[in-house]
Amino acid sequence: MPTNFPARCGTLLRAGTLVTQDDDRRVLSDTAVAIDDGVITAVAPWSETPRIQADETIDLSGDIVLPGLVNTHTHAAMTVFRGLEDDLPLMEWLTGHIWPAEARLTPEIVSLGTQLACAEMLAGGTTTFCDLYVFEEAVARAVDTVGMRAVLGEGVFDTPNASYKTIDQAFGKVAALGEFCAGRELLSQCLVAHSVYATGAQTLKRLDGLACDNGLTLTLHAAESAVETAMCLERFGRRPVEILEDLDLLRPGLLIAHGVDVTEAEIALLAQRGAAVSHNPRSNMKLASGMAPVAAMRAAGVTVGLGTDGAASNNCLNMFAEMGAAALMAKVRGLDPTALPAQAVLDMATRDGAAALGLQGVGSIAPGMKADMIALRGDAPNLQPPHSIVSHLAYSATGGEVRMTMAGGRVLYRDGRFSTIDWPGLVKEMDSVRKWARGA
Repeated sequence: MPTNFPARCGTLLRAGTLVTQDDDRRVLSDTAVAIDDGVITAVAPWSETPRIQADETIDLSGDIVLPGLVNTHTHAAMTVFRGLEDDLPLMEWLTGHIWPAEARLTPEIVSLGTQLACAEMLAGGTTTFCDLYVFEEAVARAVDTVGMRAVLGEGVFDTPNASYKTIDQAFGKVAALGEFCAGRELLSQCLVAHSVYATGAQTLKRLDGLACDNGLTLTLHAAESAVETAMCLERFGRRPVEILEDLDLLRPGLLIAHGVDVTEAEIALLAQRGAAVSHNPRSNMKLASGMAPVAAMRAAGVTVGLGTDGAASNNCLNMFAEMGAAALMAKVRGLDPTALPAQAVLDMATRDGAAALGLQGVGSIAPGMKADMIALRGDAPNLQPPHSIVSHLAYSATGGEVRMTMAGGRVLYRDGRFSTIDWPGLVKEMDSVRKWARGA
């Protein structure tokens, strides 16, 4: 028995192929992973661990095991708007359809939409997500019940919405969310501004102050499209990234969602200031927002994670689809087939996404890391032959191959069944959700 492998553990997992995403990006065959109290305690060849005593053994000897995927930008409850309005420009879609529908949101609807999003993400291999929405405490309660890892923030606008009517009420919601997340192992808080055009300078500075004082991530939509840039130039005389720089918000701990319409100088500034970017390729394509210069950002040293955005503008929460889209988009944008290779997008979906969110112990499988892992069917036709598992994960996997999802050492999804979600009951609620969304 390896000297670093415990004689006993809570859970012993056997992986046929283990994609560790560790610092050396090792891909190992027939490997044992020991887990105690939600943390990985040891990794070693299965052949060297014959006498391990475990409370539970999970046999995935025919499967591909990798770190759970990290979705760095979504609006989980927007699953209730999936397919409600499609094929429209960003600003028309937002102001003419989504914001009016959101004005009728309730905590109950947000909770149902979040549960649906969690089910979709678990079935597709996502274990961690960053959520920006209103009634975020309802989101937090739903996620806490499900058992996923999440970074959650109440979206702060300067205009009234269904969740609050004044800025002071908004910050009251922010405080309540922080109190709820405190002490919950898998939940953490972030500070959220909608954007530089929907959240004023004073409010942005107030949010940034709270983020800095409490060591929290600050995130917002920025440079999402050329239309947004033109609007900011007309209203403020500055581009979105320039506005953030003028307000001293560009710093480590800032996460910009989208970053599509950025110049070379702005990319250099993002890298210099240590700000991170969440790349949402499928949403950006669907809304015709443009193609973010992700390869250039990474080359400059910007930490870039992947996100799905909400299910109203994607229309799914599938991180495998985002990996493939990101890689292909980068190649087309640069007319360079070597741009954003498979390993890069897998990094973006795991360890880089965790870094962008400021999460420690997430994104790889190694001793001391959180036991957030997923397993894909090793015999899936589209993953054969096994020339390069990393290539298959980036270009071939659909998410439908996922057969197990574990967060914090707890199995939440296994072979089509959820352990913490009443799936049949939730499906029954969807007809009433559809009628609500349509105003019926």
